[in-house]
Amino acid sequence: MTLPLIGILRGITPDDVIDVADAVLNAGITQIEVPLNSPEPLESIRRLVNAFGEQAVIGAGTVLTPAQVRDVHAAGGRLIVSPNCRPSVIEETHRLEMASWPGIVTPSEAFDALDAGATGLKLFPAVQVGLEGMKAVHAVLPEGTRLYAVGGVGIDNFAVWRAAGVDGAGLGSALYKPGQSAKAVAQQAIALVNAWKKAGEE
Repeated sequence: MTLPLIGILRGITPDDVIDVADAVLNAGITQIEVPLNSPEPLESIRRLVNAFGEQAVIGAGTVLTPAQVRDVHAAGGRLIVSPNCRPSVIEETHRLEMASWPGIVTPSEAFDALDAGATGLKLFPAVQVGLEGMKAVHAVLPEGTRLYAVGGVGIDNFAVWRAAGVDGAGLGSALYKPGQSAKAVAQQAIALVNAWKKAGEE
């Protein structure tokens, strides 16, 4: 059973990416994005795909244009995550048979994203939308739509977000900050995964 968590390695370098990603994967997080505003992101993605492409879904975050989607695809990535809802980006992702997680805040954005072929929806920034806002969006989504909360969601509040109906989460600075050791990331990843599982039991 794949955990509905995406590990966000913002600011990672190609030299650090394998050890850090290994720590994330060992904790059970098998979806990993390297934001395109990281140093040499496409090289990091290439290295991750070569090392872990059989056991994880690797891709990019902060993807803003169809051209960037094609660049990630060429590097071997299979996951596209964006901070915004841009139908042209979603359509290109869908065309290339990659997973598409666009950022949405409003129902209008959510339905535009789904119409364009999104795999699931990234509620971003979740902490700004809040639980009540998320519930309102979630209530009108088609059955089976996956909604991940990203931004301000972590160990301290997984339980309330899960209870409110969110399906998964993207883990950013709670999982990795630039320059952190693989050992530190391993501890953070294990704590996050355990908290997510525990929140589902409450």
